[in-house]
Amino acid sequence: LLLEKLRGHVRVKRGQSMEPSVGIMDSQSVRWGNNASLNGIDGNKKVKGIKRHVIVDKNGFLIAVMVTIANVHDSKAAYLLMRVLKEMCSSVKNILADGGYRGELVDNIRKKFGYVIQVVISAYKEQGFRPIQKRWIVERAFSWMDYNRRLCRNYELTFDSAEEMVKLATIRLLLRKI
Repeated sequence: LLLEKLRGHVRVKRGQSMEPSVGIMDSQSVRWGNNASLNGIDGNKKVKGIKRHVIVDKNGFLIAVMVTIANVHDSKAAYLLMRVLKEMCSSVKNILADGGYRGELVDNIRKKFGYVIQVVISAYKEQGFRPIQKRWIVERAFSWMDYNRRLCRNYELTFDSAEEMVKLATIRLLLRKI
């Protein structure tokens, strides 16, 4: 509730509507910080720990977050993340996502939840780094999260506490923007 109010306040201050209409979805693999926390292995990134699945607005402010073990594929977690999004913010209609969310998932989510997912894939075949239009916003949000000591690794024992730490980091960020 506090996160939603602060996000709305900062958006209005920037001349935007209080509620976002577009979300940007991605996941971040995070290494585990202690032996007691739940963890899995993300085979693609060779990371043992958890995955944070987030949806942010066009400013990079958190709309929805869900934490899973690292070996859960993005497309599987997307259904659960859509449920969280439905509860948190009903104004979002379009969602930008990377190639990990393509396939039947796009049609299934449109039918079940009413969200239009636009998969944004890089058109560049060259070597080197090139930011993908609009997708860099969610990557910037991940870097903002990593400024917090508690979020650069997973020290939390439960997924709920890991999600709340992400929300607290976003609240801290929004308070600085007021």
